[in-house]
Amino acid sequence: MEKVIQTIKKRVEEEREDILAFLRDIVAIPSMNSQLKAVGERIGEEMKRLKFDEVRFDKMGNILGRIGNGKRVLVYDSHVDTVGIGDRGMWKWDPFKGKIEDGKLYARGTCDEKGSTPGMIYGLALARDLGLLDGFTAYYFGNMEEWCDGIAPNSFVEVDPKVRPDFVVIGEPTKMQVYRGHKGRLELKIVADGKSAHAAHHHLGDNAVYKMVNIIQAIRELDRRLGRHHAHPFLGKPTLAITHVEARTASLNAVPDEFTIYLDRRVTVDEPKDKVIATIRGLIPDYLQDEVRVEEFFYDTPSYTGFVFPVDKFYPAWVLEEKHPLVQAGQRTIHALWGETRPTGKWGFSTNGTYWAGKAKIPSIGFGPGDEELAHMLEEHISLEEVVRATEWYALFPKQLA
Repeated sequence: MEKVIQTIKKRVEEEREDILAFLRDIVAIPSMNSQLKAVGERIGEEMKRLKFDEVRFDKMGNILGRIGNGKRVLVYDSHVDTVGIGDRGMWKWDPFKGKIEDGKLYARGTCDEKGSTPGMIYGLALARDLGLLDGFTAYYFGNMEEWCDGIAPNSFVEVDPKVRPDFVVIGEPTKMQVYRGHKGRLELKIVADGKSAHAAHHHLGDNAVYKMVNIIQAIRELDRRLGRHHAHPFLGKPTLAITHVEARTASLNAVPDEFTIYLDRRVTVDEPKDKVIATIRGLIPDYLQDEVRVEEFFYDTPSYTGFVFPVDKFYPAWVLEEKHPLVQAGQRTIHALWGETRPTGKWGFSTNGTYWAGKAKIPSIGFGPGDEELAHMLEEHISLEEVVRATEWYALFPKQLA
């Protein structure tokens, strides 16, 4: 094992400049709003150069790379779409070209989540060269995730390539620790119906906004009670927040005939979807049951290829126990490479694990460079040293599974 580790470290160091140049290439290619064709093509080029057995786009437009044909299936999952850049004038450097300062690359998508892609791809190629993938079919899966967690892996299993992995490693930022779960979430909206009238004669109408006043207060109180009485020992407190509101009105001089509030409900593993929705509906007074309704969200937006895969926007929570063999394999990899024992952790946000582990019950862990708190920020950045070191982990990890 020591010889294998030394070989991995030597090879990774020899490929350092290629790994980092590849990172800068893919970060420089905008992939906002799930438009990942261009960056997928660049990733595909790199996998072909590294002689992956198969490189292609799936029907949704995600980029796939496969090595081997073994019985056990391992997937390295990294989403390569990003959020937008907001007001371009707020950036002090090009958000895609970025800048390097103090050993860190500042640019959109560095941390969330293109930073794991080079290590995954180079790591798998190195693992193959050293015989560490014998008995495996290993995939790199570069996908779209930002607008709908889990939709890409759902398609991976059920549509194309119709493969059910035995193990998944999610490359979202984990500060180079093994992560083993996160809260889920449910997106809902509450809609109040009213009747329009001129504001000068508002008594002739039925103001939809007023119907929501007590409901909004009840939502605030429910969030407080959730945090006090329903905390999970590992995942923490479930939460409920109003994240957006809309009023439909004929003009600024008219009574709104519809008012909508949007809710983000973070859930833990012991909160069934139906019960969560029923609790929200219970906040609506009996006398308003015919005038105020709770609606679930569904995602049916076509991908850039035109592929449509409708799913409801419920993202289950998941936790893998500390003693699970997959978690322990990740921990052994850290110790073997760097002689350290690092605590396991969890994400504050949700990931594709909502499908892999939450819905499909496929054992999954997270490991990636970067800190999730930097995601979506103007100051988003990643340590270049972590990107290189992560390559070592991705290369050795399959051996620890054997």
